[in-house]
Amino acid sequence: MESDTLLHAANFSTLFVCMVLKFPQIFALMRAKSSSGVSLHSLLLELVGFIVFVTYQMYYDYPPPTYLEYPILIAQDVILLLLILYYNGVVWQSPIYALVFIGGWRLLTVEKWIIDLAMSLCTFISAASKFAQLQCLWRSKDAGQVSAASWGMAAYTCLVLVRFIAMTLLNLWVLLTVLYYQKHSSGSKKQD
Repeated sequence: MESDTLLHAANFSTLFVCMVLKFPQIFALMRAKSSSGVSLHSLLLELVGFIVFVTYQMYYDYPPPTYLEYPILIAQDVILLLLILYYNGVVWQSPIYALVFIGGWRLLTVEKWIIDLAMSLCTFISAASKFAQLQCLWRSKDAGQVSAASWGMAAYTCLVLVRFIAMTLLNLWVLLTVLYYQKHSSGSKKQD
């Protein structure tokens, strides 16, 4: 019972943090009137990952509370995208991005295998997004307008998943140990 309460609190706090996750980044760009240090490629990859995830959840009729934060994050990322395009002087490209994202979103649900494949690549897309931001930072050696608060909140939302990752790794460890001993015990039975 106590662990359920803790899990619900963690889930609620994660949802709340996601509701404001990009606000510090949005405000930093608006205050500086510059998008220096913020990787457009990172943002685009993140948007793709969020769109794939929410589309998958909706396609398979998952209950909305399991993906409620993603439409909120997508809306915040769209605002960030528009700000980056504006401060880079290419806001005229926004309809092109809109068409590509809407077309890609529709393409995801044309065939079941497409959404399944896209979802299986979602973790890699998300990781690529983080590496793109890191690459931008390493190349410029300057954080520019990148918000530490937004990245800190993003790290917090992932902490909730650490338990599941740890349990998955431990379950895999047990599975591999079972398979190892099954293989070795069947060999020793043959010798007897």
